[in-house]
Amino acid sequence: MTKQTHSFQAEVSQLLHLVTHSLYSNKEIFLRELVSNASDACDKLRYEGLNNDALFEGNADLEVRVSFDKDARTLTIADNGIGMSQEEAIAHLGTIAKSGTREFMGKLSGDQKTDAKDQGALIGQFGVGFYSGYIVADRITVESRRAGLKASEGVRWSSTGTGDFEVETITQAERGTKIILHLRDDAEEYLSAWKLKSVINKYSDHISLPIRMRKEEWKEGENDQPGEMVLTDEWETINQANALWARAKKDVTDEQHNEFYKHISHDFEPPLAWSHNRVEGSTEYTQLLYIPSKAPMDLFNRDKKSGLKLYVKRVFIMDDAEALMPSYLRFIKGVVDSADLPLNVSRELLQESRDVKAIREGNTRRVLAVLEDLAKYDKAPVAGDDGVTDATTEGVTDVLSDEDKAKQGKYSQFYAEFGSVLKEGLGEDFANKDKLAKLLRFASTSTDAVTVSFADYKARMKEGQEAIYYITADSLAAAKNSPQLEVFRKKGIEVLLMTDRVDEWALNFVQEFDGTPLQSVAKGAVDLGSLQDEAEKKAAEDAAEAFKPVLAKLKEALKDKADDVRVTTRLVDSPACLVVKDHGMSMQLARMLKQAGQQAPEMKPILEVNAEHALVKKLGGDANPNFNDLAHILFDQALLAEGGLPEDPAAYVKRVNALLV
Repeated sequence: MTKQTHSFQAEVSQLLHLVTHSLYSNKEIFLRELVSNASDACDKLRYEGLNNDALFEGNADLEVRVSFDKDARTLTIADNGIGMSQEEAIAHLGTIAKSGTREFMGKLSGDQKTDAKDQGALIGQFGVGFYSGYIVADRITVESRRAGLKASEGVRWSSTGTGDFEVETITQAERGTKIILHLRDDAEEYLSAWKLKSVINKYSDHISLPIRMRKEEWKEGENDQPGEMVLTDEWETINQANALWARAKKDVTDEQHNEFYKHISHDFEPPLAWSHNRVEGSTEYTQLLYIPSKAPMDLFNRDKKSGLKLYVKRVFIMDDAEALMPSYLRFIKGVVDSADLPLNVSRELLQESRDVKAIREGNTRRVLAVLEDLAKYDKAPVAGDDGVTDATTEGVTDVLSDEDKAKQGKYSQFYAEFGSVLKEGLGEDFANKDKLAKLLRFASTSTDAVTVSFADYKARMKEGQEAIYYITADSLAAAKNSPQLEVFRKKGIEVLLMTDRVDEWALNFVQEFDGTPLQSVAKGAVDLGSLQDEAEKKAAEDAAEAFKPVLAKLKEALKDKADDVRVTTRLVDSPACLVVKDHGMSMQLARMLKQAGQQAPEMKPILEVNAEHALVKKLGGDANPNFNDLAHILFDQALLAEGGLPEDPAAYVKRVNALLV
């Protein structure tokens, strides 16, 4: 046998030190992680064995075994799943957090080093749960043989977690993997059958294959020595070993849901909400869907595989079954177990079968229904004489039950984490576009909090108002201070403030809500209809007529920058602003495309000027020698106020300095 020494492919010493000393506020989590990995290995064997029965090697009874040796101070978690070859052991155990290591280390800097709870959530997102074994062990040894390989092709991997690991070839008769933890002195409590059973029952009772430990029996002491519990050679199952999703809803506790979610998602926070249903009809399946409470770091990485775990008649088929959930709900975790799909469904998923489509549509409807239910209870409660009431939410009973009280505030929490990605559905899911529009929330000129729905806005619309007004911007401050809002503030008209990067794209698919059109305040000429009295309209027309000579000169001076120049009624305090045509691409979207390295269509904005502003009045008169400079300053200042930058910043500064002097 040859022994080789390899170096970890990561900043391993520092990372494993953090794993051991900082990341987990509850160190017993290591056992959940290692048992979950063992369960996954068995699931993978089930799947690969569908097309190659020889991989079972005559033993299709899959299990996890947990044992300990007090004298050797070792704890062993063994499975008879798919196992690993030597190459796989080096790749999977010797490369920590792969491409995410540097980012992971960055997340552990600064104040976060003192927050073990947050750091535990981080490690779950980077898939380094195996290394949680170093919480209790000063050395980890892994012995494994991949199913289908010869007994002489086993592998032993060993490391103290200080920077190097050893790999050697061994003979192993049985397929599968043993993880042997050489426990530190302060982890002696895990050399107890009672302790191990209590941890496994707490975290892994839901796993759908048996977890076995040696039975204990009482042995009487001799020569006046006290008796003790000793291990026998008989193995017993210590978990329920049935699929949690197959149980009746009433038989599953909230704690069991929380632990099952953590098992399948490797998250350290409990889920925000879940839905457990058996669907019957032309396509029969069970769905157990979880909405996380925190967004993963790679939420906006659309190339990362994500999806639900798929089982067919409790036989594991695949992780990340993307075809069962639309892309904009890629954060949903859970399980689908179908009675109708064939066992070779992985090929059919790519072919988009009728049953797969039905399951995806059913999952989508269920998730949106859960969100709609949470949204109903998201209003601030009003205290009543006989309980908690919610007088502001339509369809909610006057006195809320304890279950409904628990829902309050959850939708705001969800939206803060996942609102941006939910908006992608407006362009991807036409069938549910109206449902999604009802779930959207925004800040507005009435509140900085992102809590205003289209329905809330409509309920507050002024009499005679004919549109839902909104503005898009790079930030809340830029939106709130935009000059395009001035006339709306003057009239007391609420405007929605949209600051997500996806807003501009998403609103291309929503032209109206419940029969009321959406209108950007930065597109087209402002028309407030009956909200603007006749005297105001007449004054604006007179100002535009009197200002025609100046407008003509402005158009000529800015012909290379502005598509048109006109007098506006939307400005009150500002001298000028930039808008685009009714159906034109906004300037913000054009900037975003350029920042992303994409081609944006060439477009010139429209300059609108406030004829009553002192700076604009100063433009008048043929004798003004600075007319050209003032015209360009006016345009560039409007561009700055809108969130852009002058095409030639140096020229802008030079013009301003010349006038100041």
